[in-house]
Amino acid sequence: MAVREVLIHPDDRLREIAEPVSFPLSTKVKQIIEDMADTMYDAPGVGLAAPQIGVSLQIAVTDTLWRSSEVRHDPDNPGGSHELKVWINPEFLWKSDEMATWEEGCLSVPETFAEVTRPAAVRLRWFDMDGEAHEQDFDDFLAVALQHEFDHLLGKLFIDYLSPLKRKMITKKLKKLYK
Repeated sequence: MAVREVLIHPDDRLREIAEPVSFPLSTKVKQIIEDMADTMYDAPGVGLAAPQIGVSLQIAVTDTLWRSSEVRHDPDNPGGSHELKVWINPEFLWKSDEMATWEEGCLSVPETFAEVTRPAAVRLRWFDMDGEAHEQDFDDFLAVALQHEFDHLLGKLFIDYLSPLKRKMITKKLKKLYK
């Protein structure tokens, strides 16, 4: 298990645009993906993008199942189930006109939560670790989580959807907390 340090806003590396990943995956990239999963579970979080650990590659991992309240409160499975997903070179092919508002938080913006409005459904193309392309529609929480994580690949944070004043207050608070 290799848990990596999660970069905290306003670290400039969080604003970099990530580079595409080439296939076949190198041993180094496979290790990065394993470290990302370990870091996400340790945090704990439901998603992590490579730029959040200082790696400028188009990779994200998610596991929205193990943190869901339905699973977490299941007396037959108190530790929850895991459904790790690896998303390489993801690309949105479509986003719905219908919008949904969810409360979001981020490992790179700790102790901060805010309601963010995003498209309620998306169609995504991505590659798995074997280099196989996938295309699928997502909605509800997973659509939001994917948009949140893939924003990191574009150097964007969920606080960018907030008012400039709110963003400035959050940045000031984090600078003070993480000096």
